[in-house]
Amino acid sequence: MIKTGDPRRLGVPASEARLNFDTELQELGGGPRRRLLMVDDEPAFELSFYCGTCPLLFRRLETAREKLSLESMQERLTGTLDDPDGGGVIDAFGTLLPEGEYLPLLLELEPRLVIPGREGDYFSGEQVTTWGIDQFWGLPEYPHTPYYRTFETAVDADAHLYEFVVPMVPPTWNERERVEEYVALMEQGTVPTAVAISTLDVCRPAIDRGDDYFVHWGLTHFLLDGHHKLEAAAAAGRTVRLLSLLALGESLSGADHQARLPALRAQPRATRATGSESACD
Repeated sequence: MIKTGDPRRLGVPASEARLNFDTELQELGGGPRRRLLMVDDEPAFELSFYCGTCPLLFRRLETAREKLSLESMQERLTGTLDDPDGGGVIDAFGTLLPEGEYLPLLLELEPRLVIPGREGDYFSGEQVTTWGIDQFWGLPEYPHTPYYRTFETAVDADAHLYEFVVPMVPPTWNERERVEEYVALMEQGTVPTAVAISTLDVCRPAIDRGDDYFVHWGLTHFLLDGHHKLEAAAAAGRTVRLLSLLALGESLSGADHQARLPALRAQPRATRATGSESACD
């Protein structure tokens, strides 16, 4: 954690925003409605279900094909950003977002790229430890996208915070030359800034099917700008800054959870071990 701003109202009417949160309409006799992150009126990601007891989720959908970066901000974000107000960056990206209350957070990350089903995957690791595997499919949840793990820490003896950065499109879609340019800049000491809209979902299993029953706080950052920067930082083992705009009204968490987030994000990084034990890295 570098700095936290005050909650502020941002965004434009939903009909004008390129990014929106929505609920899928339920057909007669259909199953539960999905909570969705929409880009240009197309479903981009399925998010954690509203019940609060289902597992944490961000699942890329077939229509997720667009990034939302602003060319006018590229030069400003290449250098190190030190102010959560962003020198106009927040207001600029607010034109892409639906009107609502947002908490600005300026974070420093050491991203690690994770491939679903492989080492370090939250969905086949920590989540299975708590919820077990999906009872219908007999498999862990699958996000349909590579993503970055960046931070985790204990909330208390029975809860843990996990942080993720989710690209709108897979890193394989990135331009190799731009990734290499950022690697070179980082090796010279530059710490560029990415921008994301974020949610804080607090999920508690209703039934103890796993080996370790506890509450998962999921801080998920969906990248607006910074796809090449995150890949470069992960490849080079460097840090990158992230200006996170936490959508307070669209998160599955209460005001008390959200008020605790800045202090939790400022704690030392720690990993969760089975049996409600945590160990600092």
